[in-house]
Amino acid sequence: MYLPRVLSRRLCSCSSSYSTSSFSWISPLQDVDSIKDPPPQTHNTLQERQRRRRSKFISHDSAVTLIQSERDPQLALEVFNRVGEQDGFNHNHATYSTILHKLARSKKFDAVDAVLRQMTYETCDFHESMFLNLMNHFNKSMLHDRVLEMFYAIQKITRVKPSLKAVSTCLNLLIESQQVDLARTFLVNVKKHLDLKPNTCIFNILVKHHCRVGDLESAHEVMKEMKMSKLSYPNLVTYSTLMDGLCRLGRLKEATDLFEEMVSEHQIVPDALTYNVLINGFVQSGKVDRARKIMEFMKSNGCTPNLFNYSTLMNGFCKEGKVTEAKEAFQEMKTVGLRPDTVGYTTLINCLCRGGKTDEALGLLQEMQETQCKADVVTYNVLLRGFCEEGRFADALGMLKKATCEGVYLNKGSYRIVLNCLLKRGEVEEAAVFLGLMLDKGYLPHYATTNELLVKLCEEDRAYDAEMVLSGLTEAGFKPGTESWCCLVELVCRERKLLAAFELLDALAGG
Repeated sequence: MYLPRVLSRRLCSCSSSYSTSSFSWISPLQDVDSIKDPPPQTHNTLQERQRRRRSKFISHDSAVTLIQSERDPQLALEVFNRVGEQDGFNHNHATYSTILHKLARSKKFDAVDAVLRQMTYETCDFHESMFLNLMNHFNKSMLHDRVLEMFYAIQKITRVKPSLKAVSTCLNLLIESQQVDLARTFLVNVKKHLDLKPNTCIFNILVKHHCRVGDLESAHEVMKEMKMSKLSYPNLVTYSTLMDGLCRLGRLKEATDLFEEMVSEHQIVPDALTYNVLINGFVQSGKVDRARKIMEFMKSNGCTPNLFNYSTLMNGFCKEGKVTEAKEAFQEMKTVGLRPDTVGYTTLINCLCRGGKTDEALGLLQEMQETQCKADVVTYNVLLRGFCEEGRFADALGMLKKATCEGVYLNKGSYRIVLNCLLKRGEVEEAAVFLGLMLDKGYLPHYATTNELLVKLCEEDRAYDAEMVLSGLTEAGFKPGTESWCCLVELVCRERKLLAAFELLDALAGG
């Protein structure tokens, strides 16, 4: 139970690390009559207690540290309350902000409300930053109405009108959570009751929302309204967001026209992120040569490409099977002093594997280890697929073991890649053995893949293997399809294993 400070004054001890009372802890839920008066104290005893209390006075900074270091939110609240009982101590913004963050992160929202109520009686100056933090916590817990409550509590408790930063924070949280109706109502109330005029940041949030849902016409309307205002003129973020929305819908001509307008008419200098919007747009549309020209234009205008630009371009070359161009881009990236990251290495590894150069890709994995660039599960999955496509299943199994030794936690997709390739190449016996390994790891294959394996085992008259596979799958909760059941029953009947057939039919009827 979380207690406001007025109740916590009845607590006589808290933590041994800072307790100044010799009384045992008394629950506020106990019958008041059952609490006995303490024994009378002599003058010397009182002086000693006052001296000890003064020597252990906890400052605001120390209180913040104590609250932050306490893992248990209940104990943290007790620390907060006991510190506040010190003579001459009044909580300030820092201590309140710290305890609110601790409670909200632990989702102790009733306690948060109790502390907020207490704050309304305080005379210290509070800043809106603590409320922005609470907005984030409530939003993470899908309590969107509480997000709005925290915004409106700013003026009530800080006695200052919320800033435009608070408006943009609240609006963005609602928009990101798809709470469009709440966001619309919020903007109307802000304009009507707080007389706050939207700035560029707020308009950019609206542009982002319209682009995300594919309503580019509304996004354009918002930009037109921004252009009519001197306080909220479109900036680089506005143009980049709208260009990205156009590229996602394949409207590349409009995106490049908007880029020209931004640079020529409004003298807004694009950065690497803005250029990457166009590079990625052309890559996704299968026009990697146009993407490369954008990169060249970018460099000629004094904007140095970053890792994202090179990785995006390499991905475009990979999609079109241009291995040589991808390798050249990778080498250029290192030549200009950029250190490839996991994404960059994995992009080129994928390009090499798709081009049948898995050994060369394996060399890049070694290079990653030498440069202390850690490969992730995506990197290993790409290599697994490369080995399997070349029929090198022994190497694929070795890669599975290597990843585990390197501390990379593979997922079910890693094992499904190998199993699917084994079936694709008709390696039914190996697939059955590998399935056992998957099940031991706790991974289930795709439903269609499993049924395909059972059918192929039956077609090859491998009744025993089929029964073993079925046994392992059913223990894992898998229920084969009708075709698999028919093949299994037919196979055991052909081998005159009628008891097994009846058992299969019983299992089918029970499922």
